[in-house]
Formats: sequence, C-alpha cells, structure tokens
Amino acid sequence: MTGFHLAQINIGRLVAPYGSPPVAEFVASLPQINALADAQAGFVWRLTGESDDATSIQAFDDPMVALNMSVWESLEALAAFVYRTDHRAFMRRRREWFEAPAEAYMALWWVPAGHQPTPAEGRARLEALRRDGPTPFAFSFREPFPAPDATPVTPILDECA
Repeated sequence: MTGFHLAQINIGRLVAPYGSPPVAEFVASLPQINALADAQAGFVWRLTGESDDATSIQAFDDPMVALNMSVWESLEALAAFVYRTDHRAFMRRRREWFEAPAEAYMALWWVPAGHQPTPAEGRARLEALRRDGPTPFAFSFREPFPAPDATPVTPILDECA
C-alpha cells in the first residue's frame, strides 16, 4: 500500500435526457451498480450529488453528459470492479444508453490518500489526457503510470470491448 490512491473520472453523452424511456434502465440500475462498487475490495470513495449518485452534478456545458468519479486503493482494485464483477455486463450495454465516444471518456490519476477530487479536477485530467495523451498527470488502463511512491504498474486491457 502506498500513500496514494487512484482517482478516476468517466463520462458519457446520453442518447436521451434523464427521465426518458431510452435511458430509464440505466438510471434504474445505478443504485445496484453503486452498491456493488461501495462493497468492492479497494473501494475508497465515489462522487455523489443530491441523491446517492452523481446524476445531479452538471460538470460539463452539455446537460446530456453524465459523469462518474471514484477513488480506489489501487489500479488493480478498480480493474477488478470494472472487469470482474456484474459491472462488466453493465458496461457491455453502454452503447444502449450512451453515444459512442469520439475521444477519451475515462481518465485515471493518483491522489494523496484521503483526497476527494472535484468534478473540475476530473474534467481537467480528462482534458489533459485528450490533449497530451497518457502522462503521469492523467492516464488510462492501457497506459498506466505508477503512484509517485510505488513500483511500475501493468497495463490492463479493456475486457468489455
């Protein structure tokens, strides 16, 4: 264990507004997926708004952009949740609810243990990844960087493609 945790932001542009039938199943599934994350080994924190999810948080100019942010003890802990729990089946259906992304939709970065990143911080990391590609400031599962006080990490390929 290091003095750093892994933060992540992921966004998606919904195919229809919240509350409309095309995204109703996605919205109805959020409590189950969030509870799964909360119970996962290595989970530290997730962004919530007026409810127990981040759906009420508007961090982008486009109101159709939904965001999710969380903090994990390690890259491996986040990958275990994303790719080796029921979340995987949920991700496989993402094109039903979200438009296909034209650029990076997820960014990872290291934060000091105990830090809870803000949506503005997450947006800056995502924009940096889009602009500069993977760097220690913002990276991806495919091209990760180690925590400042840790040994190198192994890339993790998207098992949901």
